[in-house]
Amino acid sequence: MPKLAANVSTLFPQLEFLDRFAAAARAGFRCVEYQFPYAWPAGEVARRAREAGVAVVLHNLPAGDMAKGERGIACLPGRAHEFREGVERAIEYARAASCPRLNCIAGLAPQDAAHFAQLVENVRYAARRLGEVGMQLLIEPINTRTVPGFFLTGSRQAIDVLNAAGEGNAFLQYDVFHMQIMEGDLAQTIERLLPRIGHMQLADVPGRHEPGTGEINFEFLLAHIDALGYAGWMGCEYNPRGDTVEGLKWARAYLS
Repeated sequence: MPKLAANVSTLFPQLEFLDRFAAAARAGFRCVEYQFPYAWPAGEVARRAREAGVAVVLHNLPAGDMAKGERGIACLPGRAHEFREGVERAIEYARAASCPRLNCIAGLAPQDAAHFAQLVENVRYAARRLGEVGMQLLIEPINTRTVPGFFLTGSRQAIDVLNAAGEGNAFLQYDVFHMQIMEGDLAQTIERLLPRIGHMQLADVPGRHEPGTGEINFEFLLAHIDALGYAGWMGCEYNPRGDTVEGLKWARAYLS
């Protein structure tokens, strides 16, 4: 069965961020992921995860000034130095929490060669740097309905970036929610790209709520992913439609 990780940036929204680790453990999760931990000290984030008894499996690289609308800087020319500083900051947080993989957020930009080349350069750098410290780099296509103007929008484009970077330590983060919106054909795409996928995430479409609230047949899809032999994590990065624990009925078989 797929191994589920609670995304504590989206689950348990009624709680303060640092209290969500214990809530995830009480709900039956043994592993967690989160988006951006940088508002809290690295040691405190790591301590709260350890005290809750959950392992951290993923978080994102810094993504620029999100308060000003930025959604990543990896594809932005002129920001390479800032990107590299962000890689070092992310490594600090990942080391503290024993997190083995980091996700790179491309950013908002036109679809042109200059932004593609900058993303490739930064992916190449980050993959090599993370390889030096025993961590994996991921890149994630994101749908343009949720994030209009995002640069990296599909699995084929992401594979083009990975191929151009030419680094064995860079992988695809395949988010079922984003890819259902942008391209569909989830089962065959996952099967075809499985060797390139380093992490997966889920949420139903269109509301980005838990499985069973929308159009995706998760009973089929999760069984298919399991049959393919996927050994990685499936992050539950969704916004609960109601009570988080009540909404986890779909996951009980995977959390037992």
